[in-house]
Amino acid sequence: MATSSPGGRILAYAGSTRNIAGCALALVGVALVFLDVAGSFWPVVVAGLYGVGALLAPADRVRLTISHAEVESRRLHADLDTLLTKIGGNRFPDDVVARVGVLAEVVRDILRRADALTSAPDHLHIVSQTIRDYLPSSLEAYANLPRSYALTRRGERERSAHEELLAQLDLLDTQLRRVAESVYRGDEQALRDQGRFLQDRFGGSGLDL
Repeated sequence: MATSSPGGRILAYAGSTRNIAGCALALVGVALVFLDVAGSFWPVVVAGLYGVGALLAPADRVRLTISHAEVESRRLHADLDTLLTKIGGNRFPDDVVARVGVLAEVVRDILRRADALTSAPDHLHIVSQTIRDYLPSSLEAYANLPRSYALTRRGERERSAHEELLAQLDLLDTQLRRVAESVYRGDEQALRDQGRFLQDRFGGSGLDL
């Protein structure tokens, strides 16, 4: 959506740092209303606190360059969609398709955070290899076996090909969730940093402006 239109500009501002900081301080004003501190001037207090937060918040950084991780994330999204299309139909058992679907959602969520992948090339490498090598190689080896053979154990303690594939999918899922957790920790740290910033700015009295 073009941000030059009125609706686009409104949406852009709604997600901006200034609006978020202003809303955070406005909530302080709402709390003061409930504590009966603001009195009859509460609309002015709430609006004033919003304005202070919006003015003091750092401006959003303009980013015009496209990072390698962003470009690669788009390609990986496309490659993942292509892979999922290929495993459709009756080629794989339902539990395998379901397991791959869950794994794909974890991958998609990681790829939505291209900025985090920019600073973590190892994570990007793991995601890339999973989509383009590890996952398709496991699925391909299984797909080339007759279904009856894949479901049959060759020995009492030996996995069937079907069980082996599920075990490999579990390993990939575990590794990708570790990558996702690392990415989420980065998001959490950013939230904590913002909390410390607000506390440093406005940690005193809500009316001490």
